[in-house]
Amino acid sequence: MKTNLPDIKDRKVIIAMSGGVDSAVAALLLQQRGAQVEALHMTNWEDDDGYCTAADDLQDARMVCEQLGIPLHHVNFAEEYRARVFAYFLDEYQAGRTPNPDVLCNREIKFGVLWRYAKRLGADLLATGHYAQLRQTEDGPELLKGRDPGKDQTYFLHAVAAEPFKETLFPIGHLLKSEVRDIAKNYGLVNSEKKDSTGICFIGERPFKEFLQTYLPASPGQIQTLDGDVIGQHSGLMYYTIGQRQGLGIGGLQQSADAPWYVVDKRLEENVLLVAQGEHPLLYCMSIRTAVPAWIGAEPEVLRQFRVLDCAVKIRYRQGDQTCQIRRNEDGTLDILFDSRQRAVAPGQYAVFYSGDRCLGGAVIERILSRSDTAESVI
Repeated sequence: MKTNLPDIKDRKVIIAMSGGVDSAVAALLLQQRGAQVEALHMTNWEDDDGYCTAADDLQDARMVCEQLGIPLHHVNFAEEYRARVFAYFLDEYQAGRTPNPDVLCNREIKFGVLWRYAKRLGADLLATGHYAQLRQTEDGPELLKGRDPGKDQTYFLHAVAAEPFKETLFPIGHLLKSEVRDIAKNYGLVNSEKKDSTGICFIGERPFKEFLQTYLPASPGQIQTLDGDVIGQHSGLMYYTIGQRQGLGIGGLQQSADAPWYVVDKRLEENVLLVAQGEHPLLYCMSIRTAVPAWIGAEPEVLRQFRVLDCAVKIRYRQGDQTCQIRRNEDGTLDILFDSRQRAVAPGQYAVFYSGDRCLGGAVIERILSRSDTAESVI
């Protein structure tokens, strides 16, 4: 069986065992390479309301470990998760932004408290079922895209510090998802048919707006057109994101075209949701500003020396690479100038940078600098 693993014979490797097929196959591959494999399952959310699958996932992890004959450790990080990830999640939505808590979960929990916990258990290496690859060099680890372009998870891993990556393995990063499924079925793993998890654990399959309303009180306001006409009411700016079409409740207006309405901006001080019809220029932009970035290792030399870097960027998961130029500002923030216009860029999301298959790091999107048309002067 092909593998991307180094020599790990007789080394103690702890696999972060989620209960899904990816971590199960990762554990199997580690075992077949002669590692002393133990599993570690973490619980990050404790509300048993029928949506979060934490209890079922723990049971699946137990069954996989029993089948493979490896010990399973279980640890509860719910307190750390609420403090380091969920609090940020709520603060960002309260500010009208669109956060991605999976990035923080990887940095603060999986490659933070869980990595340190694994070391206390005596692990030489931590392994996970991420679709990504690592290359260890004299200058430090490099994060590379997973072989499966539809499953590559480097977008969510870009903020992890280099130190944990020095002691990390991604056993399935060189495989396609279909190959992982085939391995699970051929070996007869008990969870080989388990569906992939989607979304954030604490949200599960529940209605997203309903979930947010539990923690963030509604703050109704006006929905306005670009001309200032009031055409509806929103229940709170935190419940909407740039480019959103569904759930606006403003279809079929008299003296209005049939084209769909989209959210194009939020006026926080006025508590106004701004909408436009069709593929309006305000849905697009040509440049953005980010917060101070997190680099995997050192800042790229050319950016440090010349304050300019030509590379590729993704502004959302599963987006194709977008060519751009990065310009470093005096305060460390970045201006990103895209070679082609970008649709529905949402502050609070991440811009993640690439040089070929290598993920360099990323930064939180703070605001749009320029639109793709003269419409930039409208708002």
